[in-house]
Amino acid sequence: MAETSPDSGSARSSHIDPFVQDSLPPREMWPDLVSDRPELRYPPRLNAVTALLDRHLAEGRGDQPCLIAGDGSVWSYADTARRVSRIAAVLTGTLGLRPGDRVLLRAPNSPLMAAVYLAVLRAGGVVVATMPMLRARELRYIIAKARVGLAFCTAALMDDLAAAASDEPVLIRIVEMGEELAGLMEMTADEAPACDTAAEDICLIGFTSGTTGEPKATMHAHRDLLAICDAYGAHVLRARPEDRFIGSPPLAFTFGLGGLVLFPLRVGASTILLERASPDDLATAFVSLKPTVCFTAPTAYRALRNVEHRIQMRQDEQTHTVPADP
Repeated sequence: MAETSPDSGSARSSHIDPFVQDSLPPREMWPDLVSDRPELRYPPRLNAVTALLDRHLAEGRGDQPCLIAGDGSVWSYADTARRVSRIAAVLTGTLGLRPGDRVLLRAPNSPLMAAVYLAVLRAGGVVVATMPMLRARELRYIIAKARVGLAFCTAALMDDLAAAASDEPVLIRIVEMGEELAGLMEMTADEAPACDTAAEDICLIGFTSGTTGEPKATMHAHRDLLAICDAYGAHVLRARPEDRFIGSPPLAFTFGLGGLVLFPLRVGASTILLERASPDDLATAFVSLKPTVCFTAPTAYRALRNVEHRIQMRQDEQTHTVPADP
């Protein structure tokens, strides 16, 4: 649910497609965002990606590591910003994305998945990220509920999405997140500036698991993505630029989005994005990539105890661990 703040006010929405704004409840039913701290008072015009990426370049930290793949390859903040801007240009140019349009993402964690996610936000779109485990029936429901017209998907996960799209004519284009996306980026010479979004513009629709019925579509604004960083991230997690994050939750899970993208990028830290993140994969990455902050589930921490002899981290390299459940 979008939240209100006296500083963010009710600035004009950038959304051309009014579907998301029209789907919100009346403003008097919105919860209040307690903004009694100065860091939680955001300007009326705000695009979250400028705070997560562009700010670090402007402050001279473009060469610092940002996104790290499981094989150890590194994208700096400058590398990441260039790719995000180029993908945003593909979205707004070649693919005709308008502010407020919904874009479904279906892929395992990777630097490219994070870059596409950030590019949709930069372009003013609304991310609808989905768990890789979802099948055609579940994807069909999400596509219809959010009226998704564009999707990005890896080749390995394409079959179920294609089956869902065949029954939902609203989804008119699926971009394969491999050679097809690379080709579109090569044909796009421009880089896109950040869309002039309002702080209250919805940028993410996260679907609940549906354990008590049909999945519910929860809406989050640009400001909300920064608020969790500037509240929990700053005062509880207290991450530093030298931290290196790792974890197992998919970016489609808001626990994964916060722990593996928002919290590290907000402070200029780096994050390791593993396509496969079993306890054994995490243990291997602990040894080779030396993370300092880990987000995963309590069951994974218990399983890691079986392979802790492989980790053997020095006391000054100890990882801060954050469970999905209290």
